[in-house]
Amino acid sequence: MYDLLIFDWDGTIIDSEASIIGSMQSAALDLSIGVPDHAAVRNIIGLGLPEAIRMLFPDQDDAFVLAMRDRYVHHFLSADPTRSNLFPGVRDTLENLHGQGFRLAVATGKSRRGLDRVLSDTGLAPLFEITKCADETASKPDPYMLEEILLVTDIDPRRALMIGDTEYDLEMGQRAGVDTVAVSYGAHHIDRLSRWNPVLEVHQFTELGSWLLRHKAS
Repeated sequence: MYDLLIFDWDGTIIDSEASIIGSMQSAALDLSIGVPDHAAVRNIIGLGLPEAIRMLFPDQDDAFVLAMRDRYVHHFLSADPTRSNLFPGVRDTLENLHGQGFRLAVATGKSRRGLDRVLSDTGLAPLFEITKCADETASKPDPYMLEEILLVTDIDPRRALMIGDTEYDLEMGQRAGVDTVAVSYGAHHIDRLSRWNPVLEVHQFTELGSWLLRHKAS
């Protein structure tokens, strides 16, 4: 059914919500501006960092966005790495899918620097054929990130699957003509994801692997 599996990172592969929220709130404190609450920051997880900052602080200028980005990166990179762990079953499932011949990719709102760091920390880098970050291309939900991945891998959109935990992931997939899977344990409530008509909703990462392997066998 599918040859290429494209994964969001934060909220899908890794539980980094606490680090993201804490870093954004600390950055706001550094710049003496109103601190966004947890719900507001959860809502922007998945976007590119400049786009996320503009959504949180719509009345601020470009200079503020740059300053906020620098402070956020400072806090995120210095955060306790033990606060961000792979979700249960992720490593085994990804290794199994890779071993079964599925091609794996990442489409993320993270920066290249941030993604390379966590790929190295987790040891997952060899599993992914291609990765795309928001500072290299258009931010979600623009479909361009997926279109670039499909072009490089020479995969028909109908043979690819986008897996993510936010509306931005699923909207991006829909706009690119790619089927989607909604994961319910991440940043956005499953009710928000369901309206994008994913082919599957999962509540644990391992459910994705089981579903894919059943369909491949049939």
